Amino acid sequence: MVIKFQDLKKKSIDQLKAELLVTREEQFKLRMKHRTGQLNETDQLSKLRKNIAQIKTLINENNKGTKI
Repeated sequence: MVIKFQDLKKKSIDQLKAELLVTREEQFKLRMKHRTGQLNETDQLSKLRKNIAQIKTLINENNKGTKI
């Protein structure tokens, strides 16, 4: 499940952390499927990796914004 960046921007830090956890779990499941040869749509792995990076970026931006 890939979420658009604009939708992620609207979420709070706690929601982003929860979304990060769910996305990382999904990434783990997809990696296991890929290893066993059950994953046909391998592009989902790169999409999830990009989504994780976007979530982490937003979390870091919010943390820096509150410390300044």
